[in-house]
Parts: sequence; structure tokens; C-alpha cells
Amino acid sequence: MNATTIKKQLTRSFKAMGLIVCSVLLWGSCKDMTELNINPNGVGEEAVNPNLIMPTVLSEAARIYLDLGYQVTAGIMQHTQKDAWFSDHNDYDWTGSQSWNAYYDVLRNNELLYKRAQEEGMEFHQGVSLVMKSFMFGAITDLWGDAPYTYALKGELGGNENLLPQFDEQETIYRGIIADLEQASSLLSKSASEYEGIVADVDVYYQGSPDSWRRFANSLLLRYYLRVSEKLPDFSKEGIERIANNPAQYPLILTSSADATMSFPGRTAADSWPDNTVIDDTGGSNFRRRKMCATLVDRLQELADPRLAIWAAKVEIPLVVSDEFPAGTDEIVDGKRHVSPDVVGNAVVDTDPEYVGLPPSFSALPSAYNLNPTPGQTSFNPHVSFVNDIYTATSGPLLKARLLSAAEVNFILAEAALKGWNVGSASTYYENGVKASLEAWTVGGQYADYITHDDVAYAGTVAQVIEQKWVASWTATAEAWFDYRRTGYPALIAGPAALRSVLPVRFYYMQDELNINRANAEQALQRLEKTAYSQADNENSAWSKPWLLQGTGKPW
Repeated sequence: MNATTIKKQLTRSFKAMGLIVCSVLLWGSCKDMTELNINPNGVGEEAVNPNLIMPTVLSEAARIYLDLGYQVTAGIMQHTQKDAWFSDHNDYDWTGSQSWNAYYDVLRNNELLYKRAQEEGMEFHQGVSLVMKSFMFGAITDLWGDAPYTYALKGELGGNENLLPQFDEQETIYRGIIADLEQASSLLSKSASEYEGIVADVDVYYQGSPDSWRRFANSLLLRYYLRVSEKLPDFSKEGIERIANNPAQYPLILTSSADATMSFPGRTAADSWPDNTVIDDTGGSNFRRRKMCATLVDRLQELADPRLAIWAAKVEIPLVVSDEFPAGTDEIVDGKRHVSPDVVGNAVVDTDPEYVGLPPSFSALPSAYNLNPTPGQTSFNPHVSFVNDIYTATSGPLLKARLLSAAEVNFILAEAALKGWNVGSASTYYENGVKASLEAWTVGGQYADYITHDDVAYAGTVAQVIEQKWVASWTATAEAWFDYRRTGYPALIAGPAALRSVLPVRFYYMQDELNINRANAEQALQRLEKTAYSQADNENSAWSKPWLLQGTGKPW
């Protein structure tokens, strides 16, 4: 079947049923697929073309990952804070609100993609499906710990072990992810002309490039080998050394042009950058409530980091506080707000004339920070930095879901080298990681100056590598959180209004899963390690440690 024939089939199928047919949306992690409503005008699962399913799998996975990295984990990792609707973002007040349903919905669609690709002998699509299976299951176990895996996608086969699947142990899931990625790398090792059925337009990441997908698979292998390095050091060392020393067999994402990203067309709410102010039924309030966090802003200013101007907006009205002003002074002069010390009183203020971040978990009324004259739900604080105005648009060259970057890969290899593993030069990887991130954010021309800064120039420490990796994770902070849990870096401190005095390490299992699949969930709960920060008599805590962290003494 040639590309022209496939495109004709896609056109006919889209007209008949639309993309909704490929979204095999199911409820929970255990719903029986035989209960689906059938579209009488649609193509049955047994005949659907894999190219109809792929764009839904890729786009939904990317949106989930972006939502994770730009929302809750950006609050945890102190890239951003919110000044309204803030308690989950700033204070970790989650109480079981996170749900993995959307993750498993993508996985079910992806399972159908793999099944149909196998039946049609489409190896490229099989490889892509295995990469996405690994990516999504990786996110689930990274976030929650033990989770349904072996039996999670077999509800149509019946039986309680499928309808109410057991929670696999974290080690089992990580080993399965790594095995699937090894298989995916092999499946994706041929040139594009050797595959059947590739349609570039339906691949919203790499436009049908097997080589790019192979690099994505191998780079994910590095991510997960490093993820388990504290628990399985010999296994991780062997895997990372094998990949690093066999570039022909394991090509990697090493330059920013190869990053795994998804752009947004920006035509509708469904395909636009989230929190834009153009197509936003909240009237732009989602954008308005998001502020830069002082932790990130202050550090980027200390480093004279050129990325700050790309990510953050300057304060609209700087504060000027001086004891030379007469008592009671509070007025706008030449675009600045002049305030006398008696007006400030005991309030915490930041008088930086350009960038001011909102401190992490600052108070029960963060909108009042820095003498905001209009605190509250409808606040528009002129004295704190919003995110850059580019994020008000529906699309743009920098508005992408970023799944995995060259910066991350180089920092992984730098950390491996610092462990003493045989992978190459730690300093070279570190510097390449910094350069790749600057290039991805259009400020690569400032690399030569930036890398000579006292705190940026290579110092040979894991703390420095992880700090730069944390900075580079802007809009993709989930990976920074996972690194923090594993290493304790950067050494972030919870704010005074946070639910606990330390940062959380996992998501709560959602209440629906605990109610419906109670017996299996209970077993998973018993495998969590309660800590001094877990709620009394409740293993299902964001401060209880899953297998990955148990016995490591990290991050606290």
C-alpha cells in the first residue's frame, strides 16, 4: 500500500467518523473494552488503519506530559507559582485528586495501534507504539509507584485479573519499560523506505522519521537506566555504558534539533497552547494566575541566564522603597511605585526593577505579595513577573510539548561519567547540555559568555549538573522532580504555607481506584514505606516512599 492510497483511505475515514473513533476512551484502569459504544458509521477496531490511531496517541500523550510539566510539577520544582487556585500548585494540597485515567486511555489506544500494526506488518508503527507504551507507563510508575501493568490493558479478555488488575511492583515495570525500548530500537533501525505505511503527516513528533524515533527510544533508555541507578547500580551501569559506547547501534538525541517535541497548530482549544488568552473560556485567568517562582527567577538572575528573558515578563510597575520618601508615600512616579517604609510595614517586598518571582508556598493569600493593590481571585499583580507574553498565544515556535531533549541526554551522560562509568567526558557532556538548552530557547549565541560564569563553568559535581538540568526543564519539570527525588538536588525548601515541610515524592492513588480495585490497591499500599511526613496510619501519602526511593536516603 503506497502513501497516496493510505492518504485517500485516511481522508475517507476521517470524513466518516472523525478522530473520535481513534480515541478508544475507557473509564478507569480496568474497564472492559466490550462495553464500548460502537459508532455505526465508523471503521471497526479489527480494520482500522494504524495511521488513524497514531495522531491521537501522540497528541494526547504530549498534552498530558505538558500539562504535568507546566502545571503541578512546575509548582513542586519552584519554576512557577500561582496567586489564585493555588493550593495544589503551591502547597501540595492534593488529597488524592490526581487521576491516571487519561494515561491509561492513551495506553489503550496505543495497544490498539500496536495490535493493528502487528496484523498489518507495519514495523515502524510497532516501534513507535512500543516507545509510547514505555513513555506512558514510565510516567505512571514515576508518579504513583506500583501500578497496573501486566494486566492493565487486557480488560476485553475478561477475568478478574484483567478487569481488576493487580498492581505490578515498580521494579517489574521499569524492567518492562527498558525491555520494550530495546525492542523498539531494533524495530526502528531501518531506513524509511524499508517500512510499510509511513505517512509523515500523522506523526506529529518526527514526521515519519525512523531514525528520529530510534534516537527517542535510545534516549528514553538512558532516562530509565539512570532512573533506577540507585536501586540497580550494576544493571544501570551496564546499560548506560553499552549505549554510550555503541553510537551506531544506539544513536541518541544529542542536538536540540533532534528534541522530541510537539508543536501546536493553534486553530482550536484542543490543538492550542494551554493557558493561552486567545481561545480560553476562563477569559485569560489561567494565564493571569501563573507567576514566575522566586526560586527560579533569583537563581537565573545570579547566573545572568539569558533564558530568563525568554520565559518571564518584566514587572509592569517596579517598587521603589526609600526612607527618603516622606511618611505615607505611596504613589506612581515615572512608571514606578514609590513607597515609604512605614507603608511597607512588615510586608515582604522585592524591589528588583526587572524580574520578581512569587516565593514558593508563600502564604494563604499569595496574590497579596509585594504590596499588590488588588489581591484576590481577580488579581492582576503589577509587581510580580508573569510568564512571558509568548505564552498568551495559541501557537508559536517555542510553544511546544517537550517530551525529551538533547540537554537531558547530555546531562544524563555527564552524571553517569561523574559516577565513574565509562561513557566519556563529564565536562564535555555537561557543556553540551547547557549549549543544547540555550539553543533550544533561541539564545545559543550567548553560550560562550554564559559558560564562563563562575557558577556555570564546569565544576565536576552532580549538584551542578542537576541544577542546570532543572533549569533546562522549563515547561517539562516532571523530569526535574524525578531527578530531585533521586538525588536531592537542587536543594529546594518547602515554603511556610506548604502542606508539609519537605517536598512530596509521589502522587496519591485516586479514590476511585482504591474503592473499585481495593484488594490490589491495598497490596500496593502495603509496599509503600511510610515516613515521618506521611499522614498518620495512611500509607497512601505523597510523602510515603515507593520502591525506587526506599533505602536511598533521598531526597530527605
